[in-house]
Amino acid sequence: MDATQIFRHKDYELTCSARAVDSGRFAPTLTLCKQVWPTRPREIAVARGEHMSAEAAIAAAHAQGLEWIANYG
Repeated sequence: MDATQIFRHKDYELTCSARAVDSGRFAPTLTLCKQVWPTRPREIAVARGEHMSAEAAIAAAHAQGLEWIANYG
């Protein structure tokens, strides 16, 4: 099962997803897209971790996205 949630923060859209991996765990993925020019989407690396639910993996991706925006956005 894959799950996706989209968040907006400042001028960015964060697409946070969780994909099922081995043993019932989930791996987070994160794509950031600036909503003003340039609007090129960026794949941001998120630590795989030991997420037991899709919601936990999405929360980890969201936290990583907010940190990336604070540091580089």
